[in-house]
Amino acid sequence: MDSVAIIAANAQEAIPYFKSGPKGLARSMPTSGALDRVAKKLNLNFFEVPTGWKFFGNLMDAGKLSICGEESFGTGSDHIREKDGIWAVLAWLSIIAYRNKDKKPGEKLVSVSDVVKEHWATYGRNFFSRYDYEECESEGANKMIESLRDLISKSKAGDKYGDYVLDFADDFAYTDPVDGSVASKQGVRFVFTDGSRIIFRLSGTGSAGATVRIYIEQYEPNASKHDVDAQVALKPLIDLALSVSKLKDFTGREKPTVIT
Repeated sequence: MDSVAIIAANAQEAIPYFKSGPKGLARSMPTSGALDRVAKKLNLNFFEVPTGWKFFGNLMDAGKLSICGEESFGTGSDHIREKDGIWAVLAWLSIIAYRNKDKKPGEKLVSVSDVVKEHWATYGRNFFSRYDYEECESEGANKMIESLRDLISKSKAGDKYGDYVLDFADDFAYTDPVDGSVASKQGVRFVFTDGSRIIFRLSGTGSAGATVRIYIEQYEPNASKHDVDAQVALKPLIDLALSVSKLKDFTGREKPTVIT
């Protein structure tokens, strides 16, 4: 998700609330790693947390976090312990106003598109997509996740997955640095040496069926490739995700319900 990364990158100079600089940045684990690159460049504390706003809230209460976001476009800051869409819009308006403050009448104004492309030129682009398979038969969906957990237990750094080389594979777990609580089995991750990631999560295993979510991400530092459509750029990884998970075999599903 580029929005929270761009807000964070411009916060100190464009948003008066952050004139002393953000205390720290955080994202939910499945969210695009674009925010990680901003935190690294600005030398800010960074946290990768499970899905769920309470994890951000703990960090805010402890004074460790200023700006955060999740892959379903929820964005917020420590002015309130909840996601705040109005705040995100105002943050963007502040960035656009700041970037155009010295423009003279008749001069071309800096647009949202300009800000995004300049951000990609500085930090690279994280192509990102989420595939949701809703109302899957729970037994098949659970077997798919168990099969993936078995696969990661046997995986090691350097394993080849098509054209990708594995950095690590795990089932994400998080120890809260504030209260010490542990959240386990938060999503099966395959992270590759080029920064690409495939993540599988299962939710809603009740009577209405399960939702399988696949998150696909690829980092592209080359500015000449930033204008490619995300689904085109991610196709090799998407094909790999479907192959590794054997999703069709386990769930019978040919296509996702929703692509974001």
